[in-house]
Amino acid sequence: MPSLKTFRNRIATVKATRKITKAMQMVAASKLRRAQEAAVAARPYAEKMSAVIANVAQGVRGQPGAPRLLSGTGKDDVYLVIVATADRGLCGAFNTNIVRLAKQRIDGLIKDGKQVKILCVGRKGRDQLRRQYGSMILETIDFVGKKQIGFTDAANIARKVLEMFDRGDFDVALVIYSRFKSVISQIPTIQDLIPAPVEEAATAAASTQYAYEPDEGEILTALLPRNVSVQIFRALLENVAGEFGAKMSAMDSATRNAGEVINKLTLQYNRTRQAMITKELIEIISGAEAL
Repeated sequence: MPSLKTFRNRIATVKATRKITKAMQMVAASKLRRAQEAAVAARPYAEKMSAVIANVAQGVRGQPGAPRLLSGTGKDDVYLVIVATADRGLCGAFNTNIVRLAKQRIDGLIKDGKQVKILCVGRKGRDQLRRQYGSMILETIDFVGKKQIGFTDAANIARKVLEMFDRGDFDVALVIYSRFKSVISQIPTIQDLIPAPVEEAATAAASTQYAYEPDEGEILTALLPRNVSVQIFRALLENVAGEFGAKMSAMDSATRNAGEVINKLTLQYNRTRQAMITKELIEIISGAEAL
């Protein structure tokens, strides 16, 4: 049976851990509100951007001069999969759920005979994917040390993607991230980037016709690259909000579990102490009776 000192040390260790998890929970809660507001504010802009592109694309789809970001390369042999996760852990299954969806999509593409290239945004995604798909990972982009992710960060990622597309390194690009729903719910999501997904939005906008100046081709040439940046920025903001929500829930559970462990250790400590006191009293009484 462990000694009383061992129990005291264990209790002190768990109490120190509980202080840390409680502090991390409070920090995540304080950052969650701002991150959630940013993610929610980005959704209408990203959705409206897709709707505008879909509407403008009605006049140029299928034409020889249509932008490549809209019409694609004419093939779908090479896929670029952008996997956006967090740079740090201690946020429950947040990163694992994103990577699981990414693996399912990558395995499906490989099964269909497609070539897959992976761009990791976040260290945790890279750490889990490189065990199985290390040769497919082109680069890892992280934001360690940055207090806040801005549109410039998304634009830099988009510029890399667009440069690769212009070089002909891939035919289709998609981003996998976690869409924030609530503190306890984040939904892993796949978003098509290149070619621009305009089919669903085009159906909703088909009933309205517009005349454009300048022509549709010039407008799309300006909008399509920016749309890639906007969609990536939205994914990053959703991920940040989801990470803080998942971390808040995970640290809350860890804090409560630590409290339960402390209660169990305290009960064992008291029982052990009582047993030792009882044993000493029996020895004293037995000695007195012997005299």
